Amino acid sequence: MSRTVLALGLDPQFADYTEMPGLTPAMVRAYIDQQIEVIRTLGYKVETCYVDAGETAESVLDLLLEGRTFDCVLIGAGLRAAAHLLLFEKLLNLIHEKAPRSRLCFNSNPADSAEAVQRWI
Repeated sequence: MSRTVLALGLDPQFADYTEMPGLTPAMVRAYIDQQIEVIRTLGYKVETCYVDAGETAESVLDLLLEGRTFDCVLIGAGLRAAAHLLLFEKLLNLIHEKAPRSRLCFNSNPADSAEAVQRWI
């Protein structure tokens, strides 16, 4: 039976690129999607959930978690940025409420997402 992973992240269109000249939301999203495919090739079933910077993020995650279970929730670095601290806390508490048996893991960048998942499931 495949282990299930929810990859939760800030939609790249809401990221601050001032310190990353040359990057675009499309480039970042393509890279993240490529890394998610790496996790799939390791045998995990992955559902991706991109959220905005707060306007609908909680409701989107709430709907996704309703009646579903995940072995692990991978939370991307963009949501953990200082500018999104309150949103990060809200989403963590929602995961805790709706998916209390899911393990949580964190990447430091998209390239180490697979390692983060493998640490916990």
